[in-house]
Amino acid sequence: MNKKRLIALIKKENLQITRDPSALLIVFILPLLLLFLMGYAVSLDAKNISLGIVSKSESSYARELVEYFRGSKYFIVVEDKNKELLMDKMQSNKIKAVLEIDDEFGRENNYKIQLLVDATEPNLAGFIQKYVNSIVSIWAQQNSLITTHDTKIESRYWFNPPISSRYFLIPGSIVVIMTMIGTLLTALVIAREWEKGTMEALMATPTSMLEIVIGKIVPYFVLAMGSLLLCFLVAYFWYGIPFRGSLLILFLMGAIYLFPALVSGLLISTVTKNQFVAAQISLVASFLPAFLLSGFLFEIENMPQWLQVLTHIIPARYFVNSVQTLFLAGNVYSIFLINTIGIIIIGAIVFVLVLLKSKKGIE
Repeated sequence: MNKKRLIALIKKENLQITRDPSALLIVFILPLLLLFLMGYAVSLDAKNISLGIVSKSESSYARELVEYFRGSKYFIVVEDKNKELLMDKMQSNKIKAVLEIDDEFGRENNYKIQLLVDATEPNLAGFIQKYVNSIVSIWAQQNSLITTHDTKIESRYWFNPPISSRYFLIPGSIVVIMTMIGTLLTALVIAREWEKGTMEALMATPTSMLEIVIGKIVPYFVLAMGSLLLCFLVAYFWYGIPFRGSLLILFLMGAIYLFPALVSGLLISTVTKNQFVAAQISLVASFLPAFLLSGFLFEIENMPQWLQVLTHIIPARYFVNSVQTLFLAGNVYSIFLINTIGIIIIGAIVFVLVLLKSKKGIE
């Protein structure tokens, strides 16, 4: 490898970046847009759930229980004496559940209530059931209807005290963004060279394909690391996501993770030789696997067995786990070591494929 030729190629690519502002838009505008969408538009927290309550009892116990539901941050209470009317509202998706309080509620140890839940969204239905059970249990304890035998249960939530989905969505979003940026930036590089006819000129020079590949990766690697810094600053200062790990480890693992992302983009552009096709394939090949199969949004353990095996070839799986650990738990080196090995192996395989596919010659 010739050092002077490599430096010249890097300078050439830097000039190309300054002349084409689209790369800078991808690096700095796209991450901000996606982070704000993920932070404000995507939420797994169940709040402001419309709950219909039919209270047939006029007892103080029943009125107090209804007030407990009104004071909850989870429910927006719609109270009505007509159960059928509330059932029609649930059928038309205007409310998500109906709670019926028996007319004998509070008399002679009768505390019957019935909960009817719209289960078209199973996860939400599960949340509603848990929230209702929790509120009823708190109300019962306050009224000494449950004997605790001097035993007090105190819940303590580790790593995510507010129980906010944003705490793990934002770190996971950083991985998805880095995957898209890394792949998309380099996916357009060689394809652009073929479209403009400059690839033939490069092949006529004494430079090797290894020098060409490295010369194109380095400038975009620097840009992508700048994007990682921007994402971290937004997550930490704007969203207030706690960071309990080491910044050095975050950026070191980010640098390692960018390797398979960047070379994947080069492989796509080498195969397609067309910027439009390369951009479309890079979005499908990078965004969808990182979003669906990395554990960022959906638990890998809940997937079919064959799909769990498939996730092992997705680099984002390893980086999502590491970034979420760094933000919420801290430095767990055993996790980082295993994930780093997985990322390096996948990156090395893709890099070899790029070199094999990128032969000096015109087909």
